[in-house]
Amino acid sequence: MTKQKQIHDVIGVGIGPANLGLAALLHPVEEIDALFFDETPAFQWHPGMLLEGSDLQVPFLADLVTFADPTSPFTFLNYIHKQGRMHAFFFFNRFDIPRREYNDYAKWTADQLPECRFGKKVVGAEDKETYYEVVIEDRETKVEERYYARHLVVGTGTKPNVPEHLQGFPAEDVLHTSQYLFHEDSVLEADDVLIAGSGQSAAEVFLEQLQKQKNGRPKLHWYTRSPGFFQLEAGKLGQEVFSPDYVDYYHALPLEKRLAELPNLTSLRNGVEQSTLHQIYDLLYHRTVGTGEECAVIQPNTEVEAIERKGGRYVVTCRQKQEETVFTREVDNVILGTGYKPDIPGWYQKILDDAVYEDEDKQYPAVERGFALQFKDERRHAVYPLTDLVHSHGAGATNLALSVHRNTVIINQIAGRTVYEDQRDTIFQQFSAAGRGSVLQKGPGSYNDEA
Repeated sequence: MTKQKQIHDVIGVGIGPANLGLAALLHPVEEIDALFFDETPAFQWHPGMLLEGSDLQVPFLADLVTFADPTSPFTFLNYIHKQGRMHAFFFFNRFDIPRREYNDYAKWTADQLPECRFGKKVVGAEDKETYYEVVIEDRETKVEERYYARHLVVGTGTKPNVPEHLQGFPAEDVLHTSQYLFHEDSVLEADDVLIAGSGQSAAEVFLEQLQKQKNGRPKLHWYTRSPGFFQLEAGKLGQEVFSPDYVDYYHALPLEKRLAELPNLTSLRNGVEQSTLHQIYDLLYHRTVGTGEECAVIQPNTEVEAIERKGGRYVVTCRQKQEETVFTREVDNVILGTGYKPDIPGWYQKILDDAVYEDEDKQYPAVERGFALQFKDERRHAVYPLTDLVHSHGAGATNLALSVHRNTVIINQIAGRTVYEDQRDTIFQQFSAAGRGSVLQKGPGSYNDEA
């Protein structure tokens, strides 16, 4: 007798903050059966950049669940209470929390969710007309298992974006910022270090190196191809683009308008926290009192064009873009703050091949306001991507607070009822000349809510 397949309601691929938050919000929802898989042996969130003194770039209220359910047992405040740190946190008196503590909080949450399975890599997923067959490989035993689900939530995240011409060097010498802590000791032994990039990660690495610098060593060279080392926009009205109301507005725009708007949102998505820039400047000022000694070179409009190994060191060729001048620096280590790109596994690309695209070149898959991919066959068993949504959902696509909104929408759709309230009209701006209207989507993964 053939054993009947168990078809789950949801399978989540990848357990980063977004899918972990989804698992936490689904945990008390009895009518939705969910499993989540991740290839890592335990939860970890940017482990190579958990620097002491570095803070989360959003307030602690943007935890895994609070925006949907502040009474959840998985809130950050409950974690603090369970750790016996409530009074210490009260006197800490800050909304921004240590990045390492956020990581510990997420691990604490994952440990309480049996539906989160670590050490399990998704190696395949196939459409079976009314459900998906998902192939899982156990990372330790290499044994494969098959699971089945009506809906997939794909949270494969991002991977370091290292230009091809800067690849192929020993990881301890030429490294991406995501690997910094794993090679910090070897970097600290260097005489000359070059850091490329002007985002938060590059700035934090530069600050860490500057703080540990002794007698002017290592000499630091900090370059960015951007026109400056700019501060992350933190204005309260500006921050309102990280709201469901703005996502409604942005998603309703034509693709060409959305893509044209993205550069205008750069200061809200990229840049360096004011406190980090202030620490760097103040330290440079104190370091040069009475000496004027140059302990660092900081230069914008400068791109790293090539790296060449020379003995035990590296010759880095740079171009000052405005002057069109080329120069070289000989260093021991190069640290690349070159950002991240979507991690699209081969099996997911096959799913995307059946999707509707917004452009002829098939660069931008059509994603409904309710976060479901649109398919040519208009299937009812949805795929919800949590990666590569900037073109469809704007600057908030990777925002931690908006990931809770995203999970609320997904849960309500799958349940066919309002499990968690998806709030609107909670900001002071309106983005459309028509005022606050309705954003309606029909079909699979439909999103019907008054905005």
